[in-house]
Amino acid sequence: MKEVKVGIIGFGTVGAGVAANILKNGETILKRTGVKLTLARIADLDITTDRGVSVPAGILTTDAAALIREVDVVVELVGGTTVAKDFILQALRLGKPVVTANKALIAEHGEEIFAAAAKSKADVYYEASVAGGIPVVKALREGLVSNRIKRIYGILNGTCNYILTRMEQEGLDFETILKDAQKLGYAEAEPSLDVDGFDTAHKASILAALAYGEWFGMEPIYVEGIRDISLLDIKFAEELGYRVKLLAIIKQVDNDVQIRVHPTLISRDAMLANISDVFNGVMIDGDTVGETLFYGRGAGRNATASAVVADLVDVALNLKHNAAERISAFRPGSQFNELMPMDEVKARYYLRLQVRDEPGVIAKIAEILSRQNVSISSFIQREEHPEENVPLLILTHEAREKQIKAAIAGFEKLSVVSGKVKLIRIEDI
Repeated sequence: MKEVKVGIIGFGTVGAGVAANILKNGETILKRTGVKLTLARIADLDITTDRGVSVPAGILTTDAAALIREVDVVVELVGGTTVAKDFILQALRLGKPVVTANKALIAEHGEEIFAAAAKSKADVYYEASVAGGIPVVKALREGLVSNRIKRIYGILNGTCNYILTRMEQEGLDFETILKDAQKLGYAEAEPSLDVDGFDTAHKASILAALAYGEWFGMEPIYVEGIRDISLLDIKFAEELGYRVKLLAIIKQVDNDVQIRVHPTLISRDAMLANISDVFNGVMIDGDTVGETLFYGRGAGRNATASAVVADLVDVALNLKHNAAERISAFRPGSQFNELMPMDEVKARYYLRLQVRDEPGVIAKIAEILSRQNVSISSFIQREEHPEENVPLLILTHEAREKQIKAAIAGFEKLSVVSGKVKLIRIEDI
């Protein structure tokens, strides 16, 4: 038996879940693996508030630095990208392995953290940083190691998926459902990180780095959230056989890589389209294995704690067998040519224009699309619409983003077009 002393920094929702999981299932883990996870220290600025879990006397402390010195493995659950990074780097300098759920920190500072881990020959595990309890990081680092990754599609934010699901099912608008999600604890009081797509983008950056062997960070990722998705678009998408999902899209096209996050129309028949409410789903397509689909809870105390404790077991087994760096935190080695600019991305497009119902409108629209070499799949005009301006829907064949943006700029100069043109990209999964 190998006993491993665990220290948790951050005793919030997830920290309490990790402590509860270790205390509840420690004996089961010992029987299955031969390692005993001992909850040795928990550090937090607030050690008096009841977290709903009874921990052994004397293990709570406000001194995170002392915790790092005393334990065998450090679990960082503080969040953020400042003090959390300091704690992790301090642990690594001492040669202590680290487990974290901090997606923003890994996405924005992963290169620095992994360099420190390599220098100290200490493990860094971060399964819980992407998709909660769904083991997609482990799949990319281990299970699919013999595959070249062709594409990854991910529904990676439960808040956005919950909002879009209820908009479709109940016909309620974005703001109404967002307020409900906040009351239910599915959305933060300040929801921008989720609904504007940046939480998904953090996770996409991590998955892309694991898939293609280069640390991308956040700057090159195209990010668009769901605030501007209207009930009208949800309704039209349903009539056309699609659902709207906030999708992380990571794929290799002609040896270049795309990384983008935006609302996407996907066929209602696709498995990802049927992942609803607060659940997450990730489809990974490897050149050998083909398509694999991972589904489950992407956030929350228990799902995230499950991933953290699984990482702790891996770290403990490495310590038991003197096999640190058995699985490298990150393996550099670019497996692509260039990161494709968003303007060069090719996709099919849903465009919704509000136009005056008069002769010649469609001809003017078609002429602008023709000048940009954009081929039309279908025009749909809603004549029964009660307003003076009627919705005109255009579905295109595959076109470059820059061609579509140029066409939209042309549309919006026409006197017969009212307001902004709505664009939603279509992905054939």
